[in-house]
Amino acid sequence: MLLPHLQMLRVSFLVRESWDTLAWGFEQYQNFFTESYYWRTFVRTGVMSLFTTFLTLIIAFPIAWYIARLARGRSKGILFLACLIPFWASELVRTYGWMILLRESGLFSSWLQALGWADGPVEMLYNDVAVIIGLVYNGLLFMVVPLVTTLDGMDENLVEAGYDLGGGHGTVLREIVVPWAMPGIVSGCIVVFMLTLGSYLTPVLMGGKDSAWFTEQIFTQFITRFNWEQGAALGVLLLILSSVIVWLGLKISGQSLRKVMG
Repeated sequence: MLLPHLQMLRVSFLVRESWDTLAWGFEQYQNFFTESYYWRTFVRTGVMSLFTTFLTLIIAFPIAWYIARLARGRSKGILFLACLIPFWASELVRTYGWMILLRESGLFSSWLQALGWADGPVEMLYNDVAVIIGLVYNGLLFMVVPLVTTLDGMDENLVEAGYDLGGGHGTVLREIVVPWAMPGIVSGCIVVFMLTLGSYLTPVLMGGKDSAWFTEQIFTQFITRFNWEQGAALGVLLLILSSVIVWLGLKISGQSLRKVMG
């Protein structure tokens, strides 16, 4: 499992002196720090991935709570299946589905015009909001599943005891529900963040030519410019960013990787 990453690390330290001559050096990493577009895209991708992960958690938590604690019998399976069915298709198909909804002639634009909120077709694609919508949608299941698994095992008496002791909804949520669900929260956030950070199709298709996503820079170096050394260096940096953010998340939440991953 580590072999591809080790090979990428090795290639990232190679410097091409001529078409058939390679030497060792740090030139690829120097290019990253001296070329502002690289590190600006790097920071932008990290920040947007964190925001997307947070937004996915906010949306997924009430869904998971309803499935785990409120739904009964067959309805629980139906709701879970409804979350699962969209992921029977590939990310490409799901992304194109959202592009159809958000384009000028799409459903949302038609609704805005029908309600009188827009005088003409509204283009909702090719901006950061569209990218975040696509990323949240593609990551939702991976947040819902660990949350449902964790919340499903919570003793109902704990919640009732919280209310009996005079706690309000906010207090019970903060002091009982969230601490209990923390392994599922951290597990879901780790998976969604890594998937979002490494996503390529959704940012490129829904963000357009100005999406400025770091994986697009890696693709450009490998495929368009045939600069495998620079592409490998950018890939290593993305892996380092992902690892650091996950490590910080575990430290801040007080969880361990073994616990959140079962």
